[in-house]
Amino acid sequence: MKQYDIENHEYSLLPEGEWKLVWHDEFDGDELDRTKWDFRLNFWGKPFPAYTDQGVIVRDGCVELHRTERDGCYVSPQLQTGSNSFDIPLENQGNPWDQDAMWRLGELAPAKFEHRFGYYEVRCKFQKEPDVMWSAFWLQSASIGTRFDPAWCGIENDIMERFYNDGASSGNIFGGYGKQFRDDGRVGYPVEETEDGFHRFGMLWAEDGYTFYCDGREVGKCHAAVSQVPQFILLTTEVRGYRNRTPLKVGEYSYDYSAIGVGKIGRRQEGFTDDAFIVDYVRVYDKVN
Repeated sequence: MKQYDIENHEYSLLPEGEWKLVWHDEFDGDELDRTKWDFRLNFWGKPFPAYTDQGVIVRDGCVELHRTERDGCYVSPQLQTGSNSFDIPLENQGNPWDQDAMWRLGELAPAKFEHRFGYYEVRCKFQKEPDVMWSAFWLQSASIGTRFDPAWCGIENDIMERFYNDGASSGNIFGGYGKQFRDDGRVGYPVEETEDGFHRFGMLWAEDGYTFYCDGREVGKCHAAVSQVPQFILLTTEVRGYRNRTPLKVGEYSYDYSAIGVGKIGRRQEGFTDDAFIVDYVRVYDKVN
């Protein structure tokens, strides 16, 4: 990996070769740039109680995604530069024939940013309590699972997921999220401590495969399914329990790390400290031929 300097900001770590910066957010200023990011608030066609548009703070050149509270339960924000078709609520869609049952997808808005191939990088600091809230940096297509060939409907690229205290994971999902669900290159690995607590995670997306990096070292590869369509970026957090219909109530915590949304609920004597997933930058580079 080589160091790529950005004026007045932290450097990037890039694979060998010549690169051009094509999209980035350095989170300068004191508020979220809404020309670049939207909030993900829906899940499987309905507003999802785990997600919120609150708890996002921009300061000191970083965006902080804080765990917060609503209706007596913990919630947290998700940021995205696009959206997928199956998350959008249906409501009363209408069509040229006045037949509401004809088209069962919500209105898909234009993406603020989508891209194909290149290098995708985040510099971030993990949340303190991954047993309560997980965090991730990933890509998704607007139409994953809608064709038998994932190359032409896109996949899910999990560049970094932080589920546990002892490391991170990377890998891909394709074929949708039902019976044809498949994955490739799912790996977990230790993450060594750094002086300031920040880490760099990246993914090289080439026409024939993906390579994942953590702090400049290669941690995994995927070749089974390679998206040939543009995909959007997500920075997300999620409090455990909601997908299993057992959201964490204020003052409780999950101590079974076996899966997202699965776990026993226990009592934490000391109470929670404020917790956040902190991101210094997100950058996208294209290879210069």
